[in-house]
Amino acid sequence: MTEPAKNGDRVRVHYTGRLEGGQVFDSSRDGDPLEFTVGAGEVIPGFDEAVRGMNVGDSRTVEIESDDAYGPRRDGLVTQIERARAQFPFEPQVGMNFALPLQDGNQIEVVVTEVTDTHVTIDGNHPLAGEKLIFDVELMEKS
Repeated sequence: MTEPAKNGDRVRVHYTGRLEGGQVFDSSRDGDPLEFTVGAGEVIPGFDEAVRGMNVGDSRTVEIESDDAYGPRRDGLVTQIERARAQFPFEPQVGMNFALPLQDGNQIEVVVTEVTDTHVTIDGNHPLAGEKLIFDVELMEKS
């Protein structure tokens, strides 16, 4: 009898992730299982927690609150930029993603949420920030 998945184990899982309303936002079912090391911070904390204690072949459904997923939505990550000052190298359109350079040399992924003649609104929140996530997880392999 093999022992359940624990921190440090390399695992492969199939999953389907959905929001509270039922809409699926991601799934591995049409491809390869997700492979990661339990407890290594490679996946959101709630997903690590869901797999810990599972045996190969086990399935479970878990609800992960936003704090253990992508965190709360932060209004401070939404900002308006004057089009004249921003000097976009492209014509911004709603839904467009791009990396915004920060003063410390890092980058933040942002999405354009509104475009007017004078301003562009960008949002640096993860698209799933503030959402409770529900995952159906099946442990396929453990090593």
